[in-house]
Amino acid sequence: MKKYSKVLALVMCLALVLSLVLSGCGNTNSKPASQNNNSLADAATADAPKEFKVGIIQFMPHSSLDNCCTGIKTALDENHINYDVQIGSAASPVDDCQGYAARMASTGEYDLIIAIATPAATAAYSAVRNASVNIPVVFCAVSDPVAAKLVESIDVPGNNCTGSSDAFDIPSQIEIIKAVQPELTHLGVLYTTTEPNSLSQLAQLREECENNGIELVDQGINEAADLPAAAAALIPQVDAVTNLTDNNVVDNMSVLLEQAKAANIPVYGSEIEQVKKGCLAAASIDYAALGELTGGLAVKILNGANAAETPVLIVSESTPVFNTDVAAELGLEIPQAYADAEKVTTAE
Repeated sequence: MKKYSKVLALVMCLALVLSLVLSGCGNTNSKPASQNNNSLADAATADAPKEFKVGIIQFMPHSSLDNCCTGIKTALDENHINYDVQIGSAASPVDDCQGYAARMASTGEYDLIIAIATPAATAAYSAVRNASVNIPVVFCAVSDPVAAKLVESIDVPGNNCTGSSDAFDIPSQIEIIKAVQPELTHLGVLYTTTEPNSLSQLAQLREECENNGIELVDQGINEAADLPAAAAALIPQVDAVTNLTDNNVVDNMSVLLEQAKAANIPVYGSEIEQVKKGCLAAASIDYAALGELTGGLAVKILNGANAAETPVLIVSESTPVFNTDVAAELGLEIPQAYADAEKVTTAE
């Protein structure tokens, strides 16, 4: 009996030792549950894509710029990028855009700013430079970014700024005008004297008119309030008026159209929305498509591309479009060469 008790005690001791050894081995490579969870969370955070935020500044509310903004938002939505939009008022767009840009540059909330139209782009670029922050600026619908001093060159911007240019297809515009009015000798144009894109386009338009035996009659304005008097002075001197992509003129085009209609003078727009509002025809750029290309460029820069080395996108391909209502009112026929052109009617 004593012998049995000794054997039992020995077995129990061995079992206890084995249990302690196994327990020690189990703890050697383990970590507390909280440490394991933190490690997994860190790994998930490292692998998760960065959430970007983009600020969009639109110079003022008018159809061309609205279409640009729509295209930009489409591209950002497709890439799941957060954004907010600020639009300058018609009354004080320059001051408004400068205020929006200064806030976006200083809050630290934004990874990139997209600015639609030249005045908004210059406001954004200046605000970023003044704040000494590394926020890329991507512009949209800036006709001459070199003249606006946003980039050093089209191919190599050189600054933390690039974007898209809506190069107005002036040769195609003159072709349309000559086809509709072959006897035309004097062509009028209104432009804002402080818009670099308007000055650049004016020079191109003058050269194209000279090459085609047309005398260009230009009338400059300083602000939108000057438009009624400028239009009244211009219209009696010309056979037709053509628009540039001038923001002040486009935003207040109803004034020009009303006076031109009273004088039975055609007005040619610079894109389709103007034709829908009462211009006779245009060599039109697709501004929604331009905006979408610009949004795609912004996504590329957010994902690591260097804005200073990313060439400016130039969109100059145009589509002829005619307003059949206006043609009938003016007693003009759409030329056979444009029989397949897009036709629209005046929007109410």
